[in-house]
Amino acid sequence: MSPPIHRPLSPHLQVYRPQITSVLSILHRITGVALTIGTILLTWWLVAAAYGPEPFADAQAFLGSWFGQLLLWAFTFCLFYHLCNGIRHLLWDFGWGFELAQVRTSGIVMVAAAVALTLVTLIAAYAMAGG
Repeated sequence: MSPPIHRPLSPHLQVYRPQITSVLSILHRITGVALTIGTILLTWWLVAAAYGPEPFADAQAFLGSWFGQLLLWAFTFCLFYHLCNGIRHLLWDFGWGFELAQVRTSGIVMVAAAVALTLVTLIAAYAMAGG
């Protein structure tokens, strides 16, 4: 009897080349976590508003800083990415888009839509702010 071979039970990320489907799936999970963190940030902002002018001014100062703005725009992109990918998965639930070419195309369209929606939101926000 030969000794047992100790191999991984499932393939690791190091075994396969990254493909659009795997990269988009990993990004979907990452954006889900980022949305949770961003929601905590927005909750902090709302709670600060409820606590009075000084805590709210502190929250506004942080969110108005370059780093706060970067976090808000990253949150916005994550929101649109997660939304667009959810719609893509909904289409899959209806049986559409399982061909390899359709999977690639829908992935590219989904990322482009998330970027476009983020840019439209950015432009609209700065236009409404008078900037």
